Amino acid sequence: MLQSLETHSLHSGDPCFTFPTVGLLALNIGTSVGLVRQCSEIYWSKFHNDFFAYQFLNGVNPMVIRRCTALPSNFPVTDKMLLHGHSLEDEMKNGNIFLCDYKNFDGLQPNIINGKAQYLMAPLVLLQKTPNDKLMPIAIQLKQTPADDNPIFVPNDPEYDWLLAKTFVRSAEFTEHQLNSHLLRTHLLAEVFAVSLLRNVPRVHPLYKLLMPHMRYTLQINILARYLLVSDNGFFKKNTASGGEALITILQRSLSSLTYRSLCIPDNIADRGLESVPNFYYRDDGLRIWKIINSFVKGILKYYYKSNKEIQKDPELQNWIGDIFKHGFLSKESSGIPKSIPTVDELVKFVTMVIFTCSAQHSAVNTGQYDYGGFMPNTPITLQLPPPTQKGLANENTLLQTLPTISGTFNGMAVMWLLSKRSSDSVILGLYREEYFTEETPCKLIKVFQGELKKLSEDINKRNKSLENESKIPYTYMDPAVMENSVAI
Repeated sequence: MLQSLETHSLHSGDPCFTFPTVGLLALNIGTSVGLVRQCSEIYWSKFHNDFFAYQFLNGVNPMVIRRCTALPSNFPVTDKMLLHGHSLEDEMKNGNIFLCDYKNFDGLQPNIINGKAQYLMAPLVLLQKTPNDKLMPIAIQLKQTPADDNPIFVPNDPEYDWLLAKTFVRSAEFTEHQLNSHLLRTHLLAEVFAVSLLRNVPRVHPLYKLLMPHMRYTLQINILARYLLVSDNGFFKKNTASGGEALITILQRSLSSLTYRSLCIPDNIADRGLESVPNFYYRDDGLRIWKIINSFVKGILKYYYKSNKEIQKDPELQNWIGDIFKHGFLSKESSGIPKSIPTVDELVKFVTMVIFTCSAQHSAVNTGQYDYGGFMPNTPITLQLPPPTQKGLANENTLLQTLPTISGTFNGMAVMWLLSKRSSDSVILGLYREEYFTEETPCKLIKVFQGELKKLSEDINKRNKSLENESKIPYTYMDPAVMENSVAI
């Protein structure tokens, strides 16, 4: 199978540009060669489903998976599909069943590239925690509506049926990650926070001093993204299944489900029922970073605001939050975003969310793009054949013809490499090139903040070395030592 991938032209119609050339690119331009190699070796084995499941927790998009307490009515999984245990109901009660649902893609009109229709599914994935604390996929349905021509795929199906099912899920995951978790929930939100800050808050205001380092380069990188990535002539339109009409619809649907609680990692983890899932490093590191940022923000804001009345009577502050509510969240009260802030504690939480989104959350969904997407079959940016409608007919050639063209693969790899690359003048979280604060107390709080981030980084490195010693994949994306202060790439 791997040999076929290395030499097959994928019937792309492209010039003679085969996988050894792309593979050489992957090995030469990547900084996480070992992980890319693991993707290529592990993903394409039918028997390594744990890596497929692992990515829902610690890959580049840990934002979809949630504990399943009631099976969706449109996903008729049976007890026979369990890896262990007697019934789905019991396993759900015991907290061992998890769901990934890509319903936002249902009914979309996928892109047409060079006159050829592309395919983007709206799959449902059910996973089960095993007695040795691993997550494993147990069922995949590629469309939202159950039907005879929409079978539920299971690990014991013929090899290429199961591989195709996982490949369609990974392609949906690419779209969900790039357009919702990455573009909307970090880049565009950071722009909302930045524009409102520049509109409403003067440079001498403590809020400006606190937040401006976390807005560095955000407007510039978003202008480039609009022009080069999501424009009518950009990367998505030219190369991905979600380009064109589907892109706007996905963003609209994603915005409609965006909530304040989902942006605050303690609330997000609780709402998804993931507090006790083992080996969930995004959660472990993220909660610690949130706590460190929150402590720093609380110290700064309580130094300047001695009472809730001072918050309520600050028109610049209230205009900032009001602008975010009106223009960023379209005045939707269902989002939970406040339209005004009455207390110091509520301001502390909101500002913590802003800084976390612009630094830690962006790092979590951005830094690993090439690690997991550098081997294209693990994260296909588009698929060229429809999903199988019955089992037992797919073969190696079916899979190869389903994958993107060589040019699409190359363009996808190049973009993911570029977006994962740390800029030469990056500023990591906790460092400040400009001296915004001059008072003794804020300066001391910054030193404490830096010390706590350093300790967290040391703890993360210690854990990662232990993982590497056990031949497990380290999780580095929430390490403050490599985390940018802002959405700058």
